[in-house]
Amino acid sequence: MEIKVKAYAKINLMLDIVAKRADGYHDLFMIMQSIGLYDTVTVTWTKSKKITISCNIEDIPLDERNIAYKAASEFFKSTKIKNEGINIDIIKRIPHAAGLAGGSADGAGVLVALNELTGAELTDDELCNIGVKIGADVPFCIRGGTLLAQGIGDVLNKVKPLKRCFILIAKPDVSVNTAYAYKQFDECNKVHTPDKLGMLCAMQGRDIADISSRMENVFEQFIDVPNKVDIKSIMRENGALGVCMSGSGPTVFGIFNDKTKAHTAAKMLDTYAKDIAVTVPVSKGCRIVK
Repeated sequence: MEIKVKAYAKINLMLDIVAKRADGYHDLFMIMQSIGLYDTVTVTWTKSKKITISCNIEDIPLDERNIAYKAASEFFKSTKIKNEGINIDIIKRIPHAAGLAGGSADGAGVLVALNELTGAELTDDELCNIGVKIGADVPFCIRGGTLLAQGIGDVLNKVKPLKRCFILIAKPDVSVNTAYAYKQFDECNKVHTPDKLGMLCAMQGRDIADISSRMENVFEQFIDVPNKVDIKSIMRENGALGVCMSGSGPTVFGIFNDKTKAHTAAKMLDTYAKDIAVTVPVSKGCRIVK
């Protein structure tokens, strides 16, 4: 028996680091949005009494370093369900180390799949309590949609969903280590604080142009992304209502109300980015494929 899950990527419509905590983590304010770009996570019983992983991408670890492995291990530990053996197959479409929560999405997908496969019948809250033990973005990736994330990213509250629009993502051929990005914040100090109240009001009004104009990511103040200026300029010149970096980078995204303009901009980004896609907002973090 197997369960297949679409595990969706996310973007940050706003990301502010509020403070560094005594435990070394950071308190955050993030408006997070699931998008239609997804990895396919398939969990299958194997009777091997082990957790094994297969993946279509060569540079992804296939052992306990993989967040999908950690998710499975924590699921069995938390539920006290005996692991008779599973294989986790991951077809990756979400770029790796891109600020799109690809690893966290895979971990969330494993938890959702195992919940179905084992008949554990855990609620989303219970799955999130397991997920936060393996990664701060995992609870969001379980719930998905449009959410305000606070704390380390684990305190989630609904905001009004993003209206239909087209989201162009572009990841330059570099990766940004999240721990390095936070270290830069700790050492450099931010200069500008995003207008969090203004963004919440814009989300309440559901005006795409207003939301797009208020998008901001504090990491952009001290994370240097190659070609970012050119990528943003091309997006704006082709009708993007707003542009921003997602997570700790390096992926840049633009929001469009015209699909044709988004695809025109995508074609012009070939020389500036390695991974390019036009997608849409989605209302779920994970979806079981029937």
